[in-house]
Amino acid sequence: MAGFLVVIWGIFAFTALLMRWNAMKYRQKGLPPGTMGLPVIGETLEFLKQGPNFMRRQRARYGNFFKTHILGSPTIISLDPEVNRYILLNEGKGFLPGYPQSLLDMLGKYNIASAHGPDHRFVRGTLISLIGPTIIKDQLLLKCDEFMHSYLSNWDGKTIDIQDRTKDMILMLMLKMIANVESGPIPEAFKPEFLTLIDGTISLPLNIPGTHYYNGLKARENIISIIRKMIKERRACPSSQPDMLDSLLQIEDSNHKKISDENIIDQVITIIHSGYETVSTTTMMIIKYLHDHPKALQDLREEHLAIREQKQSSTDPINWEEYKTMRFTRAVIFETLRLAAVTNGGMRKTTSDMELNGYVVPKGWRIYLYTKELYHDPILYPEPLSFNPWRWTKDTNLEGHKYFMLFGRGGRLCAGKELALVVISIFLHYFVTKFRWEEIGECKLVEFPRVEAPNGLFIRVSNY
Repeated sequence: MAGFLVVIWGIFAFTALLMRWNAMKYRQKGLPPGTMGLPVIGETLEFLKQGPNFMRRQRARYGNFFKTHILGSPTIISLDPEVNRYILLNEGKGFLPGYPQSLLDMLGKYNIASAHGPDHRFVRGTLISLIGPTIIKDQLLLKCDEFMHSYLSNWDGKTIDIQDRTKDMILMLMLKMIANVESGPIPEAFKPEFLTLIDGTISLPLNIPGTHYYNGLKARENIISIIRKMIKERRACPSSQPDMLDSLLQIEDSNHKKISDENIIDQVITIIHSGYETVSTTTMMIIKYLHDHPKALQDLREEHLAIREQKQSSTDPINWEEYKTMRFTRAVIFETLRLAAVTNGGMRKTTSDMELNGYVVPKGWRIYLYTKELYHDPILYPEPLSFNPWRWTKDTNLEGHKYFMLFGRGGRLCAGKELALVVISIFLHYFVTKFRWEEIGECKLVEFPRVEAPNGLFIRVSNY
């Protein structure tokens, strides 16, 4: 027994020594207060496990601007809305994208998260041409409508896990929009590899067998093989229906040369990744909130039934003008994004030592712009923990408020914002006009590092 206690004491003493050594390593004049945890690992495990509670505890000790070490890098966490807004609006003035290395490695070197300057403008322009409002209006809206009409056609009488179903739905829709793929061996092979890659995006970049990072890199290799095969087949036999892959194969860089297959592959992965988690999770949470708030469901259903009553046939698709009238639907989406905080913020990296908020942030450090707490500010959002979509219809200035950052800000405003709103809106149109639903069993929700229902969110669906 005594020997066991000695071993335990030795482990604690060694851990404390490592933490003190790591703290000394990052003790530089002018740095904000905070703790750095263990070497290499830092406070990553606490950060991923505790999430918002970690943030609140550190803020209570150190204020809205503190240092830590997470996801393989020394990091400043900012909960200050003015600082966050300043950084978002001033990329290029000492700031670069600073997303975790694990995310960048999973998405590839041509992804928009790692691009900056002229490269960022080119990638963003490419994405806008593929998923921006013009192409949505001309092509993607109809594709989305046809897909949703078909995908929801056999839900009556079924008990489904809406979390799993919305993820499958968004992945299948993305594959349809990108390469007109709806079924068969490609989605069956793609889905498990993509889910493994997703797990690798938020992990310590330790390329050791068995880790999420290692498995994610292997999954990326398999995904690359799948997309290469799609590119080869498309070049051999062009599609009769225009899609994103056709457009990518025709895009030229600033030297008027076709972009490389590696670039095309990274854009495909980025488009799917960007829409997959945010859109599917937001859709799941809307279903949850509507179930718990019948008045919101009633108002939403009335908005969509009014649109459907103007149609000559139940199969007539939604057009752009009708989509733009879905004001309460837009409010429901915004309120869900605000309350569920599907996205918690963004990351930047300093290009030189700089002064921020009265402190010195060293060159190469990451800054995590944590915006979740902003959406629970009772001054901006009275009764912030209540689901109240009407706040967005009563105060039309909320969407234009200087602290509105649900889709990013400045040059990093989400290129897929409008497509995400369209996809969710069209799904809701068919779902609430066709069905009613009830939850089955208890649903446990976690909010960090991803909003999810670990045991699923089951609903029984029946015709309305």
